Amino acid sequence: MNAQKLVVIGQGYVGLPLAMRAVEAGLDVVGLDVDADRVKRLASGESFVEDIPADRLGRALASGRYRPSTEYPDAEGFDICVITVPTPLRDGVPDLSFVEQAGTAVGPYVRPGCTVVLESTTYPGTTEDLLRPLLEAASGLRSPGDFHLGYSPERIDPGNPTWRLENTPKVVSGVDAASLERVDGFYRRLVERTVPVDSTRVAELTKLIENTFRQVNIALINELAMASHQLGIDAWQAIEAASSKPFGFMPFRPGPGVGGHCLPIDPCYLSWQVKRTLGRPFRFIELADDINHQMPEHVAQRVMAGLNRIGRPVNGARLLLLGLAYKKNTGDMRDSPAVDVARRLQALGADVHAVEPYAEPQHIPGGVVVVDLTAREVAAADAVVLVTDHDSFDYDLVTRHARYVFDTRDRCRGAMVERL
Repeated sequence: MNAQKLVVIGQGYVGLPLAMRAVEAGLDVVGLDVDADRVKRLASGESFVEDIPADRLGRALASGRYRPSTEYPDAEGFDICVITVPTPLRDGVPDLSFVEQAGTAVGPYVRPGCTVVLESTTYPGTTEDLLRPLLEAASGLRSPGDFHLGYSPERIDPGNPTWRLENTPKVVSGVDAASLERVDGFYRRLVERTVPVDSTRVAELTKLIENTFRQVNIALINELAMASHQLGIDAWQAIEAASSKPFGFMPFRPGPGVGGHCLPIDPCYLSWQVKRTLGRPFRFIELADDINHQMPEHVAQRVMAGLNRIGRPVNGARLLLLGLAYKKNTGDMRDSPAVDVARRLQALGADVHAVEPYAEPQHIPGGVVVVDLTAREVAAADAVVLVTDHDSFDYDLVTRHARYVFDTRDRCRGAMVERL
């Protein structure tokens, strides 16, 4: 019996791990992506996703069961199709153009009995109200009835060595009972545990709840940190002390802002839908978004104030930023607050250098000089700004040689260190 054919549309931080896991589970996988350079690199065995080492990609290619492609005709005859394309915001409004393009392009290859699953984060109703009509129009088939359709929110956490695709519970849904059964059966081949829910709308809302929870609590701690600094209180120590309570508290920690595809975007999808549908604002989300977006400016102002205290104006100062990715141990630059910090410091006249061991050169902001973390570079800087706390950084070296450190992540210790 031939293996099931899976098509994964989008070969980025979500789609590539899914494709690799499916190959390992015995499926024949076509990884579709509109980025020809990305597909060429994958075909040559070069991985650009930290969670997928080159040897794992190489094994998938060598098996003959993974084929990266830019051509939608390669989807013909698929049993399962999973859509993992980006869903960015454009001027505060959800941009589902990539979902629309994927649905329109794969629609002609939808056949009776196949299953299509959307994983892209979006507002409740997208699977049934937007994607389904596109698939039906292009295929001439109907769901439910002719083909199966469902939604399963991605839960990929780049750089997390503990919680990976296969051991993170997977929420699954379908437009009817038969679709849910197919979607659940597919993911049970890939992950240790599935969590079925009653409808695609519930599954879509689940993802938004998860990230809205984080966005709101991070904003609370960020505002607390700003107020605590002005009050002369060590917020970091207070958070650690509060964390000793074994019930009723979950620690969140301050930072330079939020980044990636999830936190700056996903809660806004929910806020947008509430305002559009119910005619009222989702005040918690809007307030949290406002606070977190203020953090890069707050960091820049604190750095400027710190330089003033050591008698060095920010205009013309040489600054060394540690980390430009949005989270540690990855090169993911999507909506990174570190990039915003760099640009704001440049706008103040600073000469910005940065140490970023993971990000690809084409994603480094213009005018920022990328250097290695050496004693010489640290000593040459008027200030070191820790923005993204990669584990590979030698923090002892930094504190031994720096004149002044502004630490947004609570990793450095010393008399010359000032924390967020």
